[in-house]
Parts: sequence; C-alpha cells; structure tokens
Amino acid sequence: MTNIVLFGPPGSGKGTQAEKLVEKFGLVHCSTGDLFRYNIKNETALGTLAKSYMDKGQLVPDKVTNDMLKDFVTRNKDAKGFIFDGYPRTIAQAETLDAFLVQDMNSSIQTTLSLLVEDQVVIHRLLERGKSSGRSDDANEEVIKERLQEYYNKTNPVADYYKKQNKYVEIQGVGTIEDITNALSTELHKIL
Repeated sequence: MTNIVLFGPPGSGKGTQAEKLVEKFGLVHCSTGDLFRYNIKNETALGTLAKSYMDKGQLVPDKVTNDMLKDFVTRNKDAKGFIFDGYPRTIAQAETLDAFLVQDMNSSIQTTLSLLVEDQVVIHRLLERGKSSGRSDDANEEVIKERLQEYYNKTNPVADYYKKQNKYVEIQGVGTIEDITNALSTELHKIL
C-alpha cells in the first residue's frame, strides 16, 4: 500500500493535483473536506457530532476527524494506497495516522509532497475560486489571511515531523498544472 500526504496551504493546488495523481497512480483521494461533507450530508453519527461543533463555531476535535478518516480508510482497505489531502493538520493527527496505518493497515506513510506557493499567489487563487465556488471563506481576503496564518501556526510543524523521518519533499506549486503533476509524479516514481 502506497500512502502519501499532499501538503500545502489552502489554494496551493492540492485538490487539483490529487485528482491528477489518482488518475495516474490509482490511489484513493482522502480529503478531510470531502469526509466532512459526506458524513454531514449523510447524517452519520460522526457527521452529526462534527456538525454540532461547527454549528457553535467551534473546531471539530481531532478525535472526530481521526475517526472519520479511519472509517474511510477501513472502508477502502483494498486500495493500492491513499493520497491524504488536508490531513494531518497537527502533529497529534500525524502521530494518530502513523499508528493507525501501522497497527490496523500494516502500512505507513511513504512520503509527504509539499506544494510551495507564495502567499500572494494563494490569496489570488482563492479569491478567483471564491467567485465560482460559492465558498464564503474563499471570497474574503481577510478570512484567507487568517486561514493562512492558522496553517502556518498549526500545520507547518507537521512538515518538521515528516522531515525528521526523511519523508518530506518540497515541490514548486507554481507553474502549469501539468508541470506540477510531472514534478509530483517524478517523486512518486521514486517510492513506487
């Protein structure tokens, strides 16, 4: 089983690139955003619990997010592997993911591919996406800047976690979609 973490700030192109890599390598895309939407829409126990926090404007606790992810991976246990997008966001989540993959799936994370994109490019991309996505968090520059700050404060330490394991590679996230896909693919071919 090949498992990779696709890393980068909001608007770095993780979702776009994950789709390309899924096509090319036959891995399963595991996006936390998709997991939340699926569980809330289908009114699963985890979705109802997550929504109860979200409705109060609170962050969904790691345990709920972890349980959603574990459920998804377990339901897709015959997959060739996974592209984790938007997860892990904290070192605690990274440790939980590692333990779960080793203990329950007899597997591990092979690499973390980090898309490097300057803040101004990310802000521009998200504002453009906000014009068509209907996502209010993509339409307000101040909200985008807050999201970026949260990313740097909470998620960036996860990069150090994987660097210490020699499972971290930086990829230039600016250029054509095809160029970025090719750069990511080159790294994936090294571990496949």
